[in-house]
Amino acid sequence: MSLDSHQNEVVINNEFERRIVEAFEIFDHTGNKMINTHEISSVLCSLGCVPTKAEIQEIIQNLQESENPEKVHLSKFLPLVSSLISKYKFHPASAEELLRAFQVLDKENTGYLTKEFIQKTFIERGEYFSQEELEEMLSIAVNPETGTIIYEIYINQIMID
Repeated sequence: MSLDSHQNEVVINNEFERRIVEAFEIFDHTGNKMINTHEISSVLCSLGCVPTKAEIQEIIQNLQESENPEKVHLSKFLPLVSSLISKYKFHPASAEELLRAFQVLDKENTGYLTKEFIQKTFIERGEYFSQEELEEMLSIAVNPETGTIIYEIYINQIMID
């Protein structure tokens, strides 16, 4: 499969790279194969990776272009992220690890967490996501009708996707 945008060809060689492209495209709001640099951590998290602030900054420095330092093109993002993940620098969490993490947060054992609880928890614990990044991630995970994340369903969705 091949994508062509702004003279930057993106060749997808396997299922693993297709998943990275799909995660990237969730945050590509204009469809031009570009995302804002502040969305890199959201893309990586949607792939199940949990890089540090320093690792995110290193990725941004490697991907930034002088003519548009706030944007990253898929043609640069895909090979770097594919390499980092395949070398287990950002080892994706397993379904079991994700479930345990959600269960730790779900003190009442309800099987779900509210959007407000997740936002408050991330902000209070000083996680490295900006409010905008957190909102972007939650827009995918939260059921719009209930305002909750039924985490077993969410984990199944991201593991299947």
